[in-house]
Amino acid sequence: MGGFAPGNKLVAGTDRNRELITGGPAIILVEPQLGENIGMVARAMANFGLSNLRIVNPRDGWPNDKAVSAAAKADHVISAAVVFDTLEAAVADLNFVYATTARPRDGHKPVRGPVEAGEILRGRENAGERTGILFGRERIGLRNWEVGLADEIVTFPVNPAYASLNIAQAVLLMSYEWMKSGLSHPHETAFEKAEVEPADKADLHGLFAQIEEGLDARGYFRSETKRMKAVDNLRAVLTRPGFSTDEIAVLRGLFASFDKFSRSGERKQANASGDDE
Repeated sequence: MGGFAPGNKLVAGTDRNRELITGGPAIILVEPQLGENIGMVARAMANFGLSNLRIVNPRDGWPNDKAVSAAAKADHVISAAVVFDTLEAAVADLNFVYATTARPRDGHKPVRGPVEAGEILRGRENAGERTGILFGRERIGLRNWEVGLADEIVTFPVNPAYASLNIAQAVLLMSYEWMKSGLSHPHETAFEKAEVEPADKADLHGLFAQIEEGLDARGYFRSETKRMKAVDNLRAVLTRPGFSTDEIAVLRGLFASFDKFSRSGERKQANASGDDE
Protein backbone atom coordinates (compact mmCIF):
# COMPACT_ATOMS: atom_id res chain seq x y z
CA MET A 1 0.00 0.00 0.00
CA GLY A 2 1.19 3.53 -0.72
CA GLY A 3 1.97 5.96 2.08
CA PHE A 4 1.16 9.60 2.63
CA ALA A 5 3.55 12.34 3.70
CA PRO A 6 2.19 14.17 6.76
CA GLY A 7 1.54 17.87 6.25
CA ASN A 8 3.33 20.56 8.19
CA LYS A 9 0.31 22.57 9.29
CA LEU A 10 -1.51 21.69 12.49
CA VAL A 11 -5.27 21.58 12.95
CA ALA A 12 -6.94 23.35 15.88
CA GLY A 13 -6.87 21.10 18.92
CA THR A 14 -3.68 19.24 17.93
CA ASP A 15 -0.45 19.45 19.90
CA ARG A 16 2.66 17.58 18.78
CA ASN A 17 4.29 18.18 22.15
CA ARG A 18 1.80 15.98 23.97
CA GLU A 19 1.54 12.19 24.10
CA LEU A 20 -0.11 10.62 21.04
CA ILE A 21 -2.35 7.79 22.22
CA THR A 22 -2.57 4.87 19.78
CA GLY A 23 -3.60 1.22 19.69
CA GLY A 24 -6.98 -0.13 20.79
CA PRO A 25 -9.51 -2.19 18.85
CA ALA A 26 -9.23 -2.42 15.07
CA ILE A 27 -11.80 -0.32 13.21
CA ILE A 28 -12.89 -2.34 10.18
CA LEU A 29 -14.76 -0.59 7.36
CA VAL A 30 -16.53 -2.97 5.00
CA GLU A 31 -16.61 -1.74 1.40
CA PRO A 32 -16.74 1.99 2.18
CA GLN A 33 -17.80 4.07 -0.80
CA LEU A 34 -16.38 7.55 -0.24
CA GLY A 35 -12.81 8.52 0.53
CA GLU A 36 -14.12 11.47 2.51
CA ASN A 37 -15.90 9.11 4.90
CA ILE A 38 -12.74 7.07 5.40
CA GLY A 39 -10.86 10.27 6.21
CA MET A 40 -13.49 11.37 8.73
CA VAL A 41 -13.34 7.92 10.32
CA ALA A 42 -9.56 8.32 10.69
CA ARG A 43 -10.06 11.71 12.33
CA ALA A 44 -12.63 10.28 14.78
CA MET A 45 -10.25 7.44 15.63
CA ALA A 46 -7.36 9.81 16.25
CA ASN A 47 -9.56 11.96 18.51
CA PHE A 48 -10.04 9.06 20.90
CA GLY A 49 -6.75 7.21 20.73
CA LEU A 50 -7.43 4.53 18.12
CA SER A 51 -5.01 3.89 15.27
CA ASN A 52 -5.68 0.44 13.75
CA LEU A 53 -7.76 1.12 10.62
CA ARG A 54 -8.63 -1.78 8.32
CA ILE A 55 -10.47 -1.25 5.05
CA VAL A 56 -12.19 -4.06 3.14
CA ASN A 57 -12.40 -3.55 -0.63
CA PRO A 58 -12.90 0.26 -0.76
CA ARG A 59 -14.95 1.27 -3.79
CA ASP A 60 -12.68 4.14 -4.90
CA GLY A 61 -9.44 2.29 -4.25
CA TRP A 62 -6.56 3.05 -1.92
CA PRO A 63 -4.59 5.29 -1.34
CA ASN A 64 -7.19 8.04 -1.65
CA ASP A 65 -6.41 11.78 -1.68
CA LYS A 66 -9.92 12.70 -0.51
CA ALA A 67 -9.44 10.51 2.56
CA VAL A 68 -6.20 12.32 3.36
CA SER A 69 -7.89 15.74 3.12
CA ALA A 70 -10.87 14.71 5.26
CA ALA A 71 -8.64 13.15 7.92
CA ALA A 72 -7.52 16.61 9.08
CA LYS A 73 -3.92 15.58 9.79
CA ALA A 74 -4.75 12.20 11.36
CA ASP A 75 -1.77 11.06 9.29
CA HIS A 76 -0.69 8.29 11.63
CA VAL A 77 -4.04 6.56 11.14
CA ILE A 78 -4.23 7.06 7.38
CA SER A 79 -0.64 6.04 6.69
CA ALA A 80 -0.98 2.84 8.74
CA ALA A 81 -4.34 1.78 7.25
CA VAL A 82 -4.35 -1.72 5.77
CA VAL A 83 -6.55 -2.81 2.87
CA PHE A 84 -8.01 -6.33 2.66
CA ASP A 85 -9.78 -8.11 -0.18
CA THR A 86 -12.20 -9.94 2.11
CA LEU A 87 -13.76 -9.45 5.52
CA GLU A 88 -12.58 -12.89 6.58
CA ALA A 89 -8.99 -11.81 6.02
CA ALA A 90 -9.55 -8.54 7.88
CA VAL A 91 -10.68 -10.31 11.08
CA ALA A 92 -8.50 -13.43 10.83
CA ASP A 93 -6.03 -12.40 13.54
CA LEU A 94 -8.62 -11.03 15.97
CA ASN A 95 -9.91 -12.82 19.08
CA PHE A 96 -13.15 -10.89 19.54
CA VAL A 97 -15.22 -8.77 17.15
CA TYR A 98 -18.30 -6.56 17.46
CA ALA A 99 -20.61 -5.84 14.53
CA THR A 100 -22.44 -2.50 14.54
CA THR A 101 -26.00 -2.43 13.28
CA ALA A 102 -29.07 -0.24 13.68
CA ARG A 103 -31.65 -2.94 12.97
CA PRO A 104 -32.57 -6.26 14.61
CA ARG A 105 -30.90 -9.35 13.15
CA ASP A 106 -31.81 -13.00 13.17
CA GLY A 107 -29.67 -15.21 15.36
CA HIS A 108 -28.74 -15.46 18.99
CA LYS A 109 -25.80 -13.13 19.36
CA PRO A 110 -25.66 -10.97 22.48
CA VAL A 111 -26.61 -7.34 21.80
CA ARG A 112 -24.81 -4.59 23.72
CA GLY A 113 -25.13 -0.84 23.99
CA PRO A 114 -22.06 1.29 23.28
CA VAL A 115 -21.20 1.90 26.95
CA GLU A 116 -21.16 -1.79 27.83
CA ALA A 117 -19.40 -2.67 24.58
CA GLY A 118 -16.65 -0.14 25.32
CA GLU A 119 -16.09 -1.64 28.76
CA ILE A 120 -16.00 -5.19 27.37
CA LEU A 121 -13.49 -4.19 24.69
CA ARG A 122 -11.30 -2.50 27.29
CA GLY A 123 -11.34 -5.58 29.49
CA ARG A 124 -10.42 -7.90 26.62
CA GLU A 125 -7.67 -5.60 25.38
CA ASN A 126 -6.25 -5.37 28.89
CA ALA A 127 -6.24 -9.17 28.99
CA GLY A 128 -4.07 -9.24 25.86
CA GLU A 129 -6.78 -10.09 23.32
CA ARG A 130 -6.95 -8.54 19.85
CA THR A 131 -10.35 -6.98 19.23
CA GLY A 132 -12.18 -5.20 16.43
CA ILE A 133 -15.41 -3.45 15.47
CA LEU A 134 -17.13 -3.89 12.11
CA PHE A 135 -18.82 -0.99 10.35
CA GLY A 136 -20.90 -1.48 7.22
CA ARG A 137 -21.43 0.32 3.95
CA GLU A 138 -22.85 3.83 3.90
CA ARG A 139 -26.03 2.75 2.09
CA ILE A 140 -26.89 -0.74 3.33
CA GLY A 141 -24.66 -1.40 6.32
CA LEU A 142 -23.49 -4.94 7.04
CA ARG A 143 -25.02 -7.99 5.40
CA ASN A 144 -26.35 -10.76 7.63
CA TRP A 145 -23.50 -13.13 6.85
CA GLU A 146 -21.00 -10.39 7.73
CA VAL A 147 -22.69 -9.84 11.09
CA GLY A 148 -22.42 -13.60 11.48
CA LEU A 149 -18.61 -13.31 11.53
CA ALA A 150 -18.76 -11.21 14.68
CA ASP A 151 -19.02 -12.46 18.25
CA GLU A 152 -21.54 -9.90 19.45
CA ILE A 153 -23.63 -6.98 18.18
CA VAL A 154 -23.42 -3.38 19.33
CA THR A 155 -26.23 -0.95 18.57
CA PHE A 156 -26.80 2.69 19.49
CA PRO A 157 -29.77 4.27 21.32
CA VAL A 158 -30.97 6.40 18.41
CA ASN A 159 -34.30 7.67 17.15
CA PRO A 160 -36.05 4.48 15.98
CA ALA A 161 -37.68 6.39 13.12
CA TYR A 162 -34.33 7.79 11.97
CA ALA A 163 -31.59 5.39 12.96
CA SER A 164 -29.27 5.96 10.00
CA LEU A 165 -25.77 7.03 11.04
CA ASN A 166 -22.91 8.04 8.79
CA ILE A 167 -20.05 5.58 9.32
CA ALA A 168 -17.84 8.34 10.71
CA GLN A 169 -20.54 9.17 13.27
CA ALA A 170 -20.83 5.53 14.28
CA VAL A 171 -17.06 5.21 14.60
CA LEU A 172 -16.95 8.41 16.66
CA LEU A 173 -19.52 7.05 19.12
CA MET A 174 -17.67 3.78 19.64
CA SER A 175 -14.27 5.51 19.77
CA TYR A 176 -15.58 7.82 22.48
CA GLU A 177 -16.86 4.89 24.54
CA TRP A 178 -13.51 3.18 24.11
CA MET A 179 -11.65 6.23 25.43
CA LYS A 180 -14.14 6.73 28.27
CA SER A 181 -13.79 3.11 29.38
CA GLY A 182 -10.12 3.79 30.13
CA LEU A 183 -10.71 6.74 32.44
CA SER A 184 -9.99 6.23 36.12
CA HIS A 185 -13.23 8.07 36.96
CA PRO A 186 -16.32 8.65 34.76
CA HIS A 187 -16.13 12.40 35.42
CA GLU A 188 -12.43 12.70 34.59
CA THR A 189 -11.54 15.44 32.10
CA ALA A 190 -8.57 16.01 29.83
CA PHE A 191 -7.59 19.15 31.75
CA GLU A 192 -8.74 20.97 34.86
CA LYS A 193 -9.16 24.51 36.06
CA ALA A 194 -5.84 26.17 36.73
CA GLU A 195 -4.75 26.24 40.35
CA VAL A 196 -5.23 29.66 41.94
CA GLU A 197 -4.33 31.11 45.32
CA PRO A 198 -7.50 31.95 47.25
CA ALA A 199 -7.59 35.51 48.49
CA ASP A 200 -7.18 35.89 52.24
CA LYS A 201 -9.55 38.00 54.30
CA ALA A 202 -7.10 40.89 54.50
CA ASP A 203 -7.18 41.22 50.69
CA LEU A 204 -10.96 41.06 50.68
CA HIS A 205 -11.29 43.62 53.45
CA GLY A 206 -8.94 45.93 51.54
CA LEU A 207 -11.28 45.67 48.54
CA PHE A 208 -14.28 46.47 50.75
CA ALA A 209 -12.53 49.53 52.17
CA GLN A 210 -11.50 50.81 48.74
CA ILE A 211 -15.01 50.51 47.29
CA GLU A 212 -16.70 51.98 50.34
CA GLU A 213 -14.26 54.89 50.42
CA GLY A 214 -14.94 55.61 46.75
CA LEU A 215 -18.72 55.47 47.26
CA ASP A 216 -18.42 57.77 50.29
CA ALA A 217 -16.45 60.30 48.25
CA ARG A 218 -19.19 60.35 45.63
CA GLY A 219 -22.03 60.81 48.12
CA TYR A 220 -23.53 57.43 47.44
CA PHE A 221 -24.58 56.89 51.05
CA ARG A 222 -27.29 59.45 51.75
CA SER A 223 -27.81 58.40 55.35
CA GLU A 224 -26.15 56.20 57.94
CA THR A 225 -29.08 53.76 57.75
CA LYS A 226 -28.73 53.50 53.97
CA ARG A 227 -24.98 53.15 54.37
CA MET A 228 -25.23 50.19 56.75
CA LYS A 229 -27.70 48.33 54.54
CA ALA A 230 -25.77 49.05 51.34
CA VAL A 231 -22.47 47.97 52.88
CA ASP A 232 -24.01 44.70 54.14
CA ASN A 233 -25.42 43.96 50.68
CA LEU A 234 -22.17 44.89 48.94
CA ARG A 235 -20.10 42.66 51.18
CA ALA A 236 -22.54 39.77 50.73
CA VAL A 237 -22.14 40.07 46.94
CA LEU A 238 -18.35 40.33 47.04
CA THR A 239 -17.83 37.38 49.40
CA ARG A 240 -19.94 34.98 47.33
CA PRO A 241 -17.56 34.28 44.37
CA GLY A 242 -14.54 33.17 46.42
CA PHE A 243 -12.05 35.47 44.66
CA SER A 244 -8.43 34.54 44.11
CA THR A 245 -5.59 36.87 45.02
CA ASP A 246 -5.12 37.80 41.36
CA GLU A 247 -8.83 38.54 40.92
CA ILE A 248 -8.80 40.87 43.93
CA ALA A 249 -5.82 42.68 42.40
CA VAL A 250 -7.68 43.07 39.10
CA LEU A 251 -10.75 44.51 40.82
CA ARG A 252 -8.71 46.91 42.95
CA GLY A 253 -6.87 48.13 39.87
CA LEU A 254 -10.19 48.59 38.08
CA PHE A 255 -11.75 50.60 40.88
CA ALA A 256 -8.59 52.67 41.33
CA SER A 257 -8.81 53.71 37.67
CA PHE A 258 -12.21 55.33 38.34
CA ASP A 259 -10.44 57.93 40.47
CA LYS A 260 -8.00 58.83 37.70
CA PHE A 261 -10.44 59.67 34.90
CA SER A 262 -13.46 61.93 34.55
CA ARG A 263 -16.66 60.80 32.81
CA SER A 264 -15.36 62.44 29.61
CA GLY A 265 -12.37 60.10 29.63
CA GLU A 266 -9.84 62.84 30.45
CA ARG A 267 -7.26 62.13 33.14
CA LYS A 268 -7.93 64.15 36.28
CA GLN A 269 -5.34 66.73 37.27
CA ALA A 270 -3.03 65.79 40.18
CA ASN A 271 -3.01 68.05 43.22
CA ALA A 272 0.05 69.93 44.45
CA SER A 273 1.32 66.95 46.42
CA GLY A 274 1.33 64.86 43.26
CA ASP A 275 -1.61 62.69 44.35
CA ASP A 276 -4.69 62.24 42.21
CA GLU A 277 -7.69 64.20 43.36
